[in-house]
Amino acid sequence: MKFSMCNEMYEHWPFEKICDFIAEAGFDGIEIAPFTLASDAGKVGPEQRRQIVQAAKNAGLEITGLHWLLAKTEGYHLTTPDDAVRERTFAYFQELIRLCADVGGKVMVLGSPLQRNLAPDVSLDAVLKNVVDFFQRLVPDLERAGVVLALEPLAPSETNFLTKADEAVDLAKRIGAPEQVAIILDCKAMCGGETLTIPEVIRKHRGEFVHFHANDPNLQGPGFGDLDFVPIFQALEDVNYTGWVSVETFDYSPGVEHLTLESIQYMKKAYMESKK
Repeated sequence: MKFSMCNEMYEHWPFEKICDFIAEAGFDGIEIAPFTLASDAGKVGPEQRRQIVQAAKNAGLEITGLHWLLAKTEGYHLTTPDDAVRERTFAYFQELIRLCADVGGKVMVLGSPLQRNLAPDVSLDAVLKNVVDFFQRLVPDLERAGVVLALEPLAPSETNFLTKADEAVDLAKRIGAPEQVAIILDCKAMCGGETLTIPEVIRKHRGEFVHFHANDPNLQGPGFGDLDFVPIFQALEDVNYTGWVSVETFDYSPGVEHLTLESIQYMKKAYMESKK
């Protein structure tokens, strides 16, 4: 099992310090939120991209890819019926793909609920064709970059577009490029949006998800709440999952150092118990 950590909770730490700290804690990789690098992916210049790669390499980490793709940006939206906004968003996704490839990432996680929400007067049927076309046009860029776009189901409390794994799988199948567009599963989201248990969702979607976010419904890290990761790791093993398990937290109140250290220690302990 490969464990990575999302970088946004470290806020103003230098990227090198983040890499060194999470590597020393016992993580294998780092997952990057683009807004932590610059206000716009296009503003991350060639030298900064090289420095990011070198910092991760020096710490012995792999860069898994990007997430929070549209967070803290302006003027971008996925499901809007406005053709001009959608085209700007398409061009920005192309820039994100280039950034992901330049830093050595392989997965781009599409969460960003605010920038994908359906407007109150817009139905899913009305925008689905546009969304499918949007991603189908991105497939050549993803293929050239060697990057997979992972559609992230999020709970209905967060978004009204793609709230269940079944819906994300259906969209991925409509796009029809399984090597370039798949889905991700997120523990917090599954607790809020699925009728099945997390292990049941994992087994149901065997081979359909390429990335996995580990967190607790209380918005903190694994082991900081009531969610038991032993059966989760058992299910991941059962479906022969070989991708990353990446910790993504939203409540940093326990302290970022404590969240980092306890999360990895808990996950490794739970993983070992899952193999007994």
